[in-house]
Amino acid sequence: MVGSRWSAASPGRRRGPELERAILDAALEQLSTVGWNSLTMEGVAAGAHTGKAALYRRWPSKADLVADALRTALPPLGRIADLGSVREDLYALCVRMREVMRSRAGQALRAVLHECDHGHADRFRGLIWSGLHEPAHGLIGELVRRGIDRGDVRPDATGPLLADVIPAMMMYRAKVCGSEWADEEIAEMIDGVMVPLLRA
Repeated sequence: MVGSRWSAASPGRRRGPELERAILDAALEQLSTVGWNSLTMEGVAAGAHTGKAALYRRWPSKADLVADALRTALPPLGRIADLGSVREDLYALCVRMREVMRSRAGQALRAVLHECDHGHADRFRGLIWSGLHEPAHGLIGELVRRGIDRGDVRPDATGPLLADVIPAMMMYRAKVCGSEWADEEIAEMIDGVMVPLLRA
């Protein structure tokens, strides 16, 4: 009798990666609804339909859990297909960066940075660097080299500061000016700033 009850209940019990995904999803949901300051391990456990012990076995602190949830949920930038010109390639990259920033994880990460204390802020800023800025820098360098090979970018446009311009402008205007980066703003940045910088 006891054995039959156990075998009937066990298939619905989540373990391993399935349970971890449920916990990380619940943490992201808590961030979206109550924010960093009000997020608790108890609330995440309730959202994932598990006990607090399951969380603490995997993540020693709230910061560890939130960092993992944001890192795993942040969409990758991926690759940029050759669209025939550096202008179109960079425009496509900026649209993709905007999508990442607007994603559920991207918005949660920005909200966390506004709420958390100085000690935690450095850690979460590191997530933006590794999840968005660093991949963007690599892609911009790749697109510029593609443009040099194609002949629509000057051969000496390889300095590291050039790769900083797009991420710096997008993050600055999003954070300081509240810009949502409409399509026309992206086009204005590419046509008015990047193309003149890259062409002879």
